[in-house]
Amino acid sequence: MSATVATSEQTLFLLKMRGSQTAQQLAVLLDVTSMGARRQLEAARGKGLVTFEDVADKVGRPSRRWSLTDAGHARFPDRHADLTLELISQVRQLFGDEGLGKLIAAREAGSVAAYRALIDDGAQLSDRVASLAMARDGEGYMADSKAQPDGSVLLVENHCPICAAATACQKFCRSELAIFQRVLGDDCMVERSEYLLEGGRRCVYRIVPIYKTT
Repeated sequence: MSATVATSEQTLFLLKMRGSQTAQQLAVLLDVTSMGARRQLEAARGKGLVTFEDVADKVGRPSRRWSLTDAGHARFPDRHADLTLELISQVRQLFGDEGLGKLIAAREAGSVAAYRALIDDGAQLSDRVASLAMARDGEGYMADSKAQPDGSVLLVENHCPICAAATACQKFCRSELAIFQRVLGDDCMVERSEYLLEGGRRCVYRIVPIYKTT
């Protein structure tokens, strides 16, 4: 892969992971000149992968912030989306919503078992979420965890490899919340603070510790 192609892919990756950025911000992250970053962005814009919005700052002229288009997001595809949608449709036709519910429950049980094998129940909450994020990242969710000053922890997922399935059947998304709650334990509460299917750039889960009184 040439340096130009690598930088182009890195530009798209950074916009996927970090959201809208200025050319100057990308230049720092890519370790290139501002002109070099602008060239990458203009080339990607010519392919329909990025767009920009001029945002008025408090002082000075507006800053140009770049973000991915739908085509740009599509460079990070769902896993076997067409096959997944076909299977969901066939399960519904053959077994109805009850059968689909059983399928989702089986997936949930399998995921819980797999994650529990990777997470130390006795670890601090932040460490448990970090282990879960690592597992999710390995599944293509571009996931990370971020401890917050108030003691909560964010599980950030910048991509959804099952987005097509979740769009067709939002029970998959509700199942994710249940999975996280079961895996992380009863000393915390899991809530979704950003949601891809409701127009968010990503899915973010806020895990809040529950302090039990004696």
